[in-house]
Amino acid sequence: MTELAHHEAVVDGVRLHYVEAGDGPLVVLLHGFPEFWYSWREQIPALAEAGFRVVAPDMRGYNASEKPRGVERYRTDELVGDAAALVDRFGEESASVVGHDWGGVVAWETAIRRPERVDRLAVLNAPHPGRYREAIRSPEQLLRSWYALFFQLPKVPELLLSARDYAGIEGMLRGSAESPDAFTEEDIRRYVEAAARPGALTAALDYYRAAFRENAPEELRARLGGTRRSFDVRAPTLLIWGERDPALSVELTEGLERWVPDLRVERLPDAGHAVQNDAPDRVNELLVEFLRE
Repeated sequence: MTELAHHEAVVDGVRLHYVEAGDGPLVVLLHGFPEFWYSWREQIPALAEAGFRVVAPDMRGYNASEKPRGVERYRTDELVGDAAALVDRFGEESASVVGHDWGGVVAWETAIRRPERVDRLAVLNAPHPGRYREAIRSPEQLLRSWYALFFQLPKVPELLLSARDYAGIEGMLRGSAESPDAFTEEDIRRYVEAAARPGALTAALDYYRAAFRENAPEELRARLGGTRRSFDVRAPTLLIWGERDPALSVELTEGLERWVPDLRVERLPDAGHAVQNDAPDRVNELLVEFLRE
């Protein structure tokens, strides 16, 4: 049985809690919303046993990590800085980075903004930022992404998600998976406990609020004739996609080659958004194979 070691360290000026296992080339696992390191419970042992040193942090604001106050503390540059600083923490110049959902967004952006830090990139059900900006203009994807707009409201999302002993968190998690076995009652309890920590829910929602605020001015500048930033990814990339994702269309996996020339896409037709929990064995197989190449 793989032994998990829990540690804390100040990286990029923020105290992060992380789980570490195994020995070998460094792999950083970045979780999504509304989760924490535990969302990788099936992947950490598999990767460690395959010969990797696995580090899975609670991203800033989540679970046992520090929760900086203020929406601006959750801007993309801050989150990318955390990922790069984690690589530094382990004495490496670069690492393989794997992300799901919001962790996938940060993984994409780390490969784009700090390419020297990413050897290999694996993303699970998180859209490439350039492709998402195109897709969000369509009525279908805009409707699917309604919750991101709702999360812009102050305080109301926190109240609704925490009502009735955080029933909203449980509903989001169960709705993200196709398999009834993806989340046990114990799993749900642990996610709810993490979300119920003081300040955690607001911090998690501030990821969405910060993204909305920083992307809107950038789009305006581009429309007024400014230069669009690059979305190019030069690292070898694996995109794993549960096709039954209720929030993100499978069309988001198409047309990425213009930004990601070294790309492999694996679609799992019977998995949902929580693809690593819906189909852990297949996801583990794909990750081990890709990271060993």
